[in-house]
Amino acid sequence: MVILGVDACKQGWVAVELSDGAYTDAQFSNDLRDILDATLRAEVVAVDMPLGLVSHGWRKADTEAKAVLGPRANSVFRVPPQQVWLENHYEAANRRCQELTGSGLSQQTWGLAAKLRAANECLESDGGRLYEVHPEVSFWALNGKAPLPHKKTSWEGQMTRRALLRKAGVVLPDDLGLAGRVPPDDVLDAAAAAWSAHRIAKQDAFCLPDPPQLDRRGRPIAIWY
Repeated sequence: MVILGVDACKQGWVAVELSDGAYTDAQFSNDLRDILDATLRAEVVAVDMPLGLVSHGWRKADTEAKAVLGPRANSVFRVPPQQVWLENHYEAANRRCQELTGSGLSQQTWGLAAKLRAANECLESDGGRLYEVHPEVSFWALNGKAPLPHKKTSWEGQMTRRALLRKAGVVLPDDLGLAGRVPPDDVLDAAAAAWSAHRIAKQDAFCLPDPPQLDRRGRPIAIWY
């Protein structure tokens, strides 16, 4: 059983591959599509990026993820409706968000625009094996459904996350090739996504919300762990 966990990073996308739950490979690419095309053998691909958008209001998945993460709640961005992402500039997107939700759009959330669009384009063409995850939710589950006390960019945070993955059988080598050039927290996030992908493939995963919210086409909108 081959699966893939993918995290969006500043430089592009980093992916961790597991076979039967154990580490087998890591990849880096500027293009998510390149990673997907190179790993057609992967039965499930878990992506740390919002997949599926609502037509109005806010997604329930983000609200519920924030609720369980405690001190790590700020790592989850509320994702506005689909129409907001059709705008080309932040100012217009912010106005549209105000119209559709009654609240403004943060610059940080708008910073997801290019990669969110890319991921949702891949969902259209490769949707059968793509699932949305959030690494902090995965680490929350790995930690006995308790949020981690330290940020992922801190030494304590990274060592705790690597130890949790190791305990779950996901042992990352010191040499990751090109993937090792991205920040360590992004690699750890991709590995956590891979852990969730393995659970999805085994049909052992859970999601927020449960049952999932549905998009206009009846497809689930949920964060899996």
